[in-house]
Amino acid sequence: MFKSILIKDTTREERIRIVNQALWDACGTECEFCSGCDNRGGGRVDSIYQPYIDGILEIREINAQFRAPLVRG
Repeated sequence: MFKSILIKDTTREERIRIVNQALWDACGTECEFCSGCDNRGGGRVDSIYQPYIDGILEIREINAQFRAPLVRG
């Protein structure tokens, strides 16, 4: 059965596991000592998803920030 990943439905510890598992599934490697996301310009994973872990922003809101097109002047 699918469990919600919304902040209101999870604990901080669950959100940490959700982020770690999703990144493991996406990359196939653990995040510890990895700088893959930082190399792609997203910054360190712990800083990218920290607002979700802290209960401030949903994952979809964080991901949308990185999909937004850059404005060039």
